[in-house]
Amino acid sequence: MTNTDMPSADVRHARPHVGLAVIIMRDGTVLMGKRRGNHGGGTWSLPGGHLEYGETPEQGALREISEECGVCVKNLRRGPYTNDIHVHEGKHGITLFLLADYAGGEAQILEPEKCERWEWVTWEAMPEPLFLPLQTLKKQGFDPNNQ
Repeated sequence: MTNTDMPSADVRHARPHVGLAVIIMRDGTVLMGKRRGNHGGGTWSLPGGHLEYGETPEQGALREISEECGVCVKNLRRGPYTNDIHVHEGKHGITLFLLADYAGGEAQILEPEKCERWEWVTWEAMPEPLFLPLQTLKKQGFDPNNQ
């Protein structure tokens, strides 16, 4: 990295944020949403968000699912994590992935300012472009079908 590529001192001293992403499995497919907004807008990602003060990853995952898409899940369990630097946004995030099985309900757009639409897709044929943490997870070779 050259000096011209270095982030500002303020960004370098900022602490990473802890994000959550939930891989909801239903009959060999996962629920994905097309993002809106400044952070990853136009990319595809999983339901999720940020871990709030005092929450466990499981509590945060259930809250985010309820706030974003309203489906019901069961068998929520911890999965892998990624460490991503969103260079163009000056953000550094650690994303904790959780896995869950679909238990019911229709995916709804409950935060239209953050999500354009929801789709059930196979892990192998995800729409592009993917949100950076999901790109990293796939590069690591993770496949929820083998868990």
